[in-house]
Amino acid sequence: MMGDPSDVRQFLESRGCPDDVVTGGAKGLVEAWEDAAGQVEAGYPLGLDDYLNDLDGRQLLEELRDAVPGAATPALEKRLKAADERVRAGTRRVTECLWGARVADAEGWNADDQWWYFAVPTSPGEALREDLGGRAGRGGRGGCVVI
Repeated sequence: MMGDPSDVRQFLESRGCPDDVVTGGAKGLVEAWEDAAGQVEAGYPLGLDDYLNDLDGRQLLEELRDAVPGAATPALEKRLKAADERVRAGTRRVTECLWGARVADAEGWNADDQWWYFAVPTSPGEALREDLGGRAGRGGRGGCVVI
């Protein structure tokens, strides 16, 4: 069963997402996560802000799936699971949320349920490696910070 497209649109609009994200819906979010998985596999070429943006897209997809039952078709769920497996294979777990402990606590995130925020690519590119090396915790988190 597929969720009502107007419910998906309303959810994404309520989150302040840009028009391209709203138009793309669950399919667009899955495609973006698949693209992120490919970047992780290839040696993530971008910096921490871009990586966090990719992770926020995955979180938005999770929240959409919770808020709008059936928002992702069975075929999309299968693709999401495959992309998750690719990202898990190309990352290693870290002890602190990449947004910082304060944000994780405020959002109620943990390393089991929101594992993507507690994982870094095993092969980061130079920009991400530098950003992670100089990171002393992140301050805040925006609204719809996606793609």
